Amino acid sequence: MGIAVVLSTFPDADQLAQIAEKLVRSGLAACVNMMPISSVYEWEGRVRRDGEYLAIFKTTDRNRKTLQKAILEAHPYDTPEIAEISVASINEPYLRWVVDSTMRAGSDSLQGGAA
Repeated sequence: MGIAVVLSTFPDADQLAQIAEKLVRSGLAACVNMMPISSVYEWEGRVRRDGEYLAIFKTTDRNRKTLQKAILEAHPYDTPEIAEISVASINEPYLRWVVDSTMRAGSDSLQGGAA
């Protein structure tokens, strides 16, 4: 079993933290790194520069599609970035921790409060 790294950007730290906590509690993500960034992009015909928060979600190959779907459902953007990075190599202790942390992701793990 391998791991997947999923990237997404969010408009503010509070929304990201709520979503990250829900996904970690559910077992879909073992860890979420959150970093403030500056983004330059074109949207609706204008070039914009905004502060955002980059999220780096770590999960297993088994949970990657379910995690991506959960991010999409909870995301505040109309067109969110949800990009998966393939992990060619990972140290065994970290891999074991990710696998162990995401084993509980199941049919009832996403029920509860909204992100």
